[in-house]
Amino acid sequence: MADHSPYHYLDIGIAGEDLVAQWLQSNGWVILHRRWRYRNGEIDIIAQYAGQQETRTQADKSIQNLESFPTSLSSSPSPSSPILAFVEVKTRSRDNWDAGGRNAITKRKQTKLCQTSLMFLAKYPEKADYPCRFDVAIVYCQQMSQGLAALTISEEAIATLSVGEYLLMLQEYIPGAFDS
Repeated sequence: MADHSPYHYLDIGIAGEDLVAQWLQSNGWVILHRRWRYRNGEIDIIAQYAGQQETRTQADKSIQNLESFPTSLSSSPSPSSPILAFVEVKTRSRDNWDAGGRNAITKRKQTKLCQTSLMFLAKYPEKADYPCRFDVAIVYCQQMSQGLAALTISEEAIATLSVGEYLLMLQEYIPGAFDS
């Protein structure tokens, strides 16, 4: 069946990533890459934060919980080391089949993201000693023709973005989402 709307699935996904990237930037993050690809993997957003957002112990925990990371990456960074966030963005309609995208972050998906992040760190070795974490952003998308419902939902949102006839809402940002 043809999609006659001005924005199809991929455009809405990219718009969700745009919303998250804008929100991260407004909170002091620098976007290093968008849709960074290596072989069979892709990371939606790779961001760097140079401020003191969290303690070193919390940031190190993200890496230490990932068996695929070599121990050299989990060494203690200097207190002023930037933090790298590998961000997976899930853009879905409200009340969808996979809990807003949460169910799509399977162990297999996590492993693929970890492997892709290792390739990123290999390509950019100057960042290999930074504390790293894997964040997940849940973005809801709703047609604006359903205005009243969208306004109610947008009041609960962290950030919003209007794209064509759609309203995108950052509903949840989960730092260190892969931590146990």
